[in-house]
Amino acid sequence: MLALYLREVKLGLRAGTGALTGVLFFLAVVAVMPFGVGPDLNLLSRIGPAVLWISALLASLLGLERLFQADREDGTLDLLVMADARHMLAFTVFVKCLAHWTAGVLPLVAVAPLLGLFMNVEPAGLAAATLTLLAGTPAITFIGAVGAALVVALPRGGLLVSVLVLPLTIPVLIFGVAASRGAVAEPDPFLQPFLILCALTLFFSVIGPAAAALALRHVD
Repeated sequence: MLALYLREVKLGLRAGTGALTGVLFFLAVVAVMPFGVGPDLNLLSRIGPAVLWISALLASLLGLERLFQADREDGTLDLLVMADARHMLAFTVFVKCLAHWTAGVLPLVAVAPLLGLFMNVEPAGLAAATLTLLAGTPAITFIGAVGAALVVALPRGGLLVSVLVLPLTIPVLIFGVAASRGAVAEPDPFLQPFLILCALTLFFSVIGPAAAALALRHVD
C-alpha cells in the first residue's frame, strides 16, 4: 500500500497540471471576491473563512473525474477488480484517495493562509481556516471517490461528478466554516464544530472507499 501511495503521488505530481489548475482556480475565486462585495474590510474579514472554504471545495472537485480514469484506460482497474478476492479494493481506493489529496488538494491548504490575506482575515482566523481545511478536505476527496467511481465509464464525467458530490459535501462545508468562524467570533465555539468536522472525515474515510469499491465492481 505504501508503494501504491508513493506511485500515485509521483504520478499526480508528474502530471502537474491538476494541482496547478486547482491552485489557480482557488486564487481566482478568492482574488475576485473583494471586487464583488466591495472594499468593506470588516465585511471581507467576516466572510473570509467561508470564501476560503467554498473556493477550496470547488477547487477540490476539479480533478476528481481523473481519480480512476487512467486505471480504466490502461486496464489496471480491471486487474484490481478481478484480483479483489480478499476485498482489498476498498483499501486500494483509500490509498488512491490519500495520494490524490496529497498531490492535488494539499497544495490548496498550503496556499490558503496567503490567499486569506486578500480577505483581510486576521491571523487567528487564517490559522483556524487552514487547520479546518487540513482536517476537512480529505472528506471531500473520499466523497468524491464515490462520484468518480460511478462515472468512470463515461468519457466526460467531470461535471456529473461535481453534481453528484457537491450536495454530500455540504455538512463538511458547514462545520468547516463554523469552526473557522468560531476561532475569531465570540461566543461562537471552535472546538465542537472542529471535532465534528474530524468525525466526518473519519466517517467518510470508511464509507467513501467502500462505496467507491462497490461501484467499481459493477463498471461495465
